Amino acid sequence: MSWSARSRRICSREPAAFLLRKDSKTSYVIEGERPPQDRIQRWGKVVGEAGRAPLDEAELLRLQRIVIGDKRFVKLGFRSEGGFVGEHDRETQGPIPDHIGARHEDIACLVRGLTAFDQAAENELDPVVAAAVLAFGSVYIRPFEDGNGRIHRSLMHHVLARRGFNPAGTHFPVSAAILDKIGEYKDVLESYSRRLLPCIEWETTPQGNVKVLNDTADFYRFFDATPHAEFLYACVQRTIDQDLPREARFLRSFDRFRSGVENMIDMPERTLNCLLGFLQQNEGRLSKRARDNEFSRLTPDEVTKIEELYQAAFHDSG
Repeated sequence: MSWSARSRRICSREPAAFLLRKDSKTSYVIEGERPPQDRIQRWGKVVGEAGRAPLDEAELLRLQRIVIGDKRFVKLGFRSEGGFVGEHDRETQGPIPDHIGARHEDIACLVRGLTAFDQAAENELDPVVAAAVLAFGSVYIRPFEDGNGRIHRSLMHHVLARRGFNPAGTHFPVSAAILDKIGEYKDVLESYSRRLLPCIEWETTPQGNVKVLNDTADFYRFFDATPHAEFLYACVQRTIDQDLPREARFLRSFDRFRSGVENMIDMPERTLNCLLGFLQQNEGRLSKRARDNEFSRLTPDEVTKIEELYQAAFHDSG
C-alpha cells in the first residue's frame, strides 16, 4: 500500500477538526509563537483549504492576508524592498543576515516560476519531492515582508492535498513531525542559505535593510533540493507510522470516555474537555482541588465511576 493510501485510510477514520486544530497550533510553535485563538483559526482556514485552488499570484496574496490578519504594522503584498532573515547589530542597527531573499525586482518572475511548477512540472514528480521543491523554493525567495514561514509550510499541505495524501475534508498533519525534528528542519533551511550568502553582494540601507547589488535570480530558480526532499520524506514517514496512529488511538479512547460520561451526566463539550484535562494531569484521578471547585457538583460515586471510565478508555484498552 502506498504512503498516500495509508494516510487516507487513517485520516478518513478520524475527526478532521481535531487534526486540523492540533496541526494549526503546532505550526505556530515552530515559529516560536504562542498565538491567540483567532490566529490559530486563521491558519486552520489556510490549511483546511489546501489544494482546493490552483496556485497563482492571487492565491499567494490571499494566503498572506489570511495568515497575517492584522496589517497595521505589516505591508501586505509582495516585497518592494530587500528581505533577509537574521538580526540587527545592537549599536548600529545594521543587518546581520543569515539568509537574504531574492531581489524585490525579481519576485514577480520567480513567483511565476513557482506557480508554473505547481501547475505543470509538479504533476510529473513524486508528490513529496514536489512539495519540498515548491515549499522550500518559496521560503528561500521570501516574497513577502512577513508570513513566509507559514506560507512555506502551507505549500507542503497544498501539494500533499492535491496529490491525494488525505481524503476530501481532511488534511495531512505534518507539522508535528517538523516540530519534533526542529533542529534538522533548521539545518536543512540553512544548508542552502550558508552556501548562498557568500555569493550575494549587498549593502545596508538607511532603514537597516539589505540592498542586493548583483544579479541573484538564478540562485533561487535552481537549488539542490535533495536534503529538503529527504527531510520531508522523513517527516511524512514519521507522520504516517507514528503520529496518525497515535492520534487515532487517542480519539478512539476519548470517544469511549465521552460516551461513558454522557451516559451518566449531561455535560457540555467544553466541561468534558476540562474534566479530561484534569484526569490526564493527575494520572487518572480527579484532584481534590478539581472536586472542590470545577466539579464540586459531582457526587463521590460519580467521581469514582468517571475515574474508572478514564482507566478503561485510556489504559485498559491499550
